[in-house]
Amino acid sequence: MKRQRTARQTSGVVAGTLVPVGVALAQASPFEAGTTAFQASFLTMLTPVAVIAVMVLGVAALFSRISWSWVVAGIAGIALVFGAPQVVDWVRGLFGV
Repeated sequence: MKRQRTARQTSGVVAGTLVPVGVALAQASPFEAGTTAFQASFLTMLTPVAVIAVMVLGVAALFSRISWSWVVAGIAGIALVFGAPQVVDWVRGLFGV
């Protein structure tokens, strides 16, 4: 009789500790929604700035005020900023995360 009660108590404790872990792992991170919204807003605000920056870099290089390598580096940086979600997804897929 005492063994059955101990077994029931043990199984109750194990079930009680494992259920919250399963529920916690099933939920998404609370920061994920906020970072996704921030990223979308940031890229929306940054789009006109990036267009103007490319135009200014091109005009400055056209009039030999800066080197064309600076223009290429600026465009590459802008491409990395706007392509960050795809780069992150690619790296996550690469490492299986």
